[in-house]
Amino acid sequence: MRSKPAVIGVAGGSGSGKTSVTNAIYDFFKGHSILVLEQDYYYKDQSHLPFEERLKTNYDHPLAFDNDLLIDHLEQLVQFKAIEKPVYDYTLHTRSENKIVVEPKDVIILEGILVLEDERLRNLMDIKLFVDTDADLRIMRRMLRDIEDRGRTMHSVIEQYTNVVRPMHNQFIEPTKRYADVIIPEGGQNHVAIDLVVTKIQTILEQKAFL
Repeated sequence: MRSKPAVIGVAGGSGSGKTSVTNAIYDFFKGHSILVLEQDYYYKDQSHLPFEERLKTNYDHPLAFDNDLLIDHLEQLVQFKAIEKPVYDYTLHTRSENKIVVEPKDVIILEGILVLEDERLRNLMDIKLFVDTDADLRIMRRMLRDIEDRGRTMHSVIEQYTNVVRPMHNQFIEPTKRYADVIIPEGGQNHVAIDLVVTKIQTILEQKAFL
């Protein structure tokens, strides 16, 4: 019987560098059988709500995510079955009609701010990582991203961070650090930590006879 895929969870606050860590791991195993599954694609469908109500969505709260669908899809991938990943339309604040076919791979990286919050997700992971970066650096990264890439004003970014992002981080994201097998300070710039994680993943893949 074929061994189940290795599942690596990568969590951390907005702007922590978790995407950089994910990309570093992915690039190392590029050419092997590997995929990235982003939690951001699994925000709940809100098509039944008026647009004005959708604008109030708190995207940093656990209840914003459709974890039931995410868990179902992850379980299918673990069984080497293809899935149709949903696509979220941030302009309409609801799920798009489009879907992306994702074929199963031997390594699955599950990345998102709250992937360690749900015990059902944690139980599917072989390695749980938390990218831990100081709040001042996270807000600066978020500010640059939202202003340059999303056309936001500095005032709106700071207001959202103060009223939503920061309290949600402290209440829901930061506490999940205790579930991590490895805590990576400073994200993708921490090459030593990433090298250690990559070595561990190689060991798991060798045990599963994937390498």
